[in-house]
Amino acid sequence: MGLLDTITDTLRASSAATNRGDGRGESKGAYWCHDCGERRLDLDVAGDDPPTCPSCGEAMTFERSPGSTGCAC
Repeated sequence: MGLLDTITDTLRASSAATNRGDGRGESKGAYWCHDCGERRLDLDVAGDDPPTCPSCGEAMTFERSPGSTGCAC
């Protein structure tokens, strides 16, 4: 069973190394300013209201709903 144990240990180490979370939970998407191209991750925004763009001051829009697939980055 030495070979099987080695493979199992390698797979566990590999999956632990790819966990790149920062402890804040899972992101549901990001806020975007389509005029300026600014982006803010939803985890970086306090409250439920959309943030204003730091460059132009316009309200940012949320991209990607929690039930959708794909990347919001």
